[in-house]
Amino acid sequence: MPDALTYKIADSVAEERGIHRLNHRTFAGEIPQHAANPQGLLVDRFHAENTYAVCLDGDEVVGMVCGRTARPFSLDGKLSGLDRHLPPGRKPVEVRLLAVDPRYRRGTILPRLLAMIAEHFAARGCDLAVLSGTTRALEMYRRMGCVPFGPLTGEPGAQFQPMYLTIEDGRRQTWAGLSGKGEVVTERAAAVGLPENLLPGPVSVAPEVAAAFGRPPAYHRSPEHQAVVDALHRRLAAFVHTRHAQLLLGSGTVANDAVAAQLRLLGRPGVVLAYGEFGERLADHAARTGLDHEVLAGPWGAPLPWPAIERAVAELPTGGWLWTVHCETSTGQLVDLPRLTRLCAAAGVRLCVDAISSVGTLPVNLSGAYLATGTSGKALGGYPGLSMVFLQELPRSSPGRIPRYLDLGCYAEAGGIAYTQSSNLVAALDTALSITDWPDRYARLARAATWLDARLRRLGLAVVASRAEAAPGIVTIALPAALPAAVVGAELEQAGYLLAYQSGYLRDRNWLQISLMGRWTWPALRGLVTALAAATHRVA
Repeated sequence: MPDALTYKIADSVAEERGIHRLNHRTFAGEIPQHAANPQGLLVDRFHAENTYAVCLDGDEVVGMVCGRTARPFSLDGKLSGLDRHLPPGRKPVEVRLLAVDPRYRRGTILPRLLAMIAEHFAARGCDLAVLSGTTRALEMYRRMGCVPFGPLTGEPGAQFQPMYLTIEDGRRQTWAGLSGKGEVVTERAAAVGLPENLLPGPVSVAPEVAAAFGRPPAYHRSPEHQAVVDALHRRLAAFVHTRHAQLLLGSGTVANDAVAAQLRLLGRPGVVLAYGEFGERLADHAARTGLDHEVLAGPWGAPLPWPAIERAVAELPTGGWLWTVHCETSTGQLVDLPRLTRLCAAAGVRLCVDAISSVGTLPVNLSGAYLATGTSGKALGGYPGLSMVFLQELPRSSPGRIPRYLDLGCYAEAGGIAYTQSSNLVAALDTALSITDWPDRYARLARAATWLDARLRRLGLAVVASRAEAAPGIVTIALPAALPAAVVGAELEQAGYLLAYQSGYLRDRNWLQISLMGRWTWPALRGLVTALAAATHRVA
């Protein structure tokens, strides 16, 4: 975008005429919200009350957005009881007519305009923006921090989603990169604000999830909360094709401890597959619980030794068990779960699966698993703090044999809520599951993972997992000793990208990780590859 672009609050007759032209091109042409006219001018009905921030290329208005505080808002006429949908105690401004000429949509015009109009009204005491966004750009609005509410407005072909944006979320997401004079410090800072979170957890969450989490907590024994939990249990079970799911308050470690406790009740030997940090942690769960087990281990990231796995399963007695990680987060390696499921079924062996880093990144079918675990704070898009165990049958409680909190039978006999539970975490997870188009997410992740793997290898970087066994949710890079991962990671953080390198097992191996488990965009991934190439060049 040329440096000659000018940003300002409109204050001339010529600028107003340019606003009317862009208004007509956008909302009578591109989006058929209004009838076209031969003059090519569309004057907004609230024009006299609007304040416009505009972008000028010379004398031409190529971008605009306006704000207005007078009530009733245009949205008042489309949605009854508007204030019931908004956070209380706020002073709102209605933001409208966001339009950028198609020739100029590759730059940072949009965030600059939003920053300018936001700061203009913030200086006048406003701390909440109310807007209606075209359904064609909902993902963009979500990335900006907007929270959708209410039904769609408008007509087919020109429908809009009512949304609000608090000044706190707006400044974090959209205009956090502005200097005190309203000037953009860097293009990326203006476009994104906060660093891109490409960590395996906690992941960045959608604004709707944050809004659900922020509701007042509900009593965990109330009928209303019980109904929400019951429905969420059913949804989670259906999500991975099991008969039951049980939420636990705590991380995935708690859920795996609960699985180990159930395996102890079987009194049968088993095998733990340990080809990475989290497989080794399963082996530690088994050892701490006193399970009779063998650990089948090998080099981290190496192709799995299927003949050895097949022999180990064949040597187990009927009713024995095998415990594995589905997606080994440390290496980015994905176990062939259908193959393992068939192998265990044929041998009469119970299969247990740590699916914490796979559920939500690709379709996962756990119908053949005896027990499996997941968590809220990774690819499902919720906050950390809830874990879950997937089961085919509900167990009975085992007093005196299992610690109380880990006894899944206690939960089953209590209707799923045995002890204190966080309604905020439950609401956030429920919302994350509801708002996500899962088939679309899986397809985007698969394409992104393939693209990213190819770009990293083209840079000469060593990806730990082979292409054949690579998981779509996480990529682990083994850096040479001359490129300390901590230094490269810090360089990338300065460039606006948060990657994992601080964990002990990553530090020990000089590994760097890129996670796609949370919310990401294609521009962010392309920018990351460019920044990574520059960082490795500088550090080397």
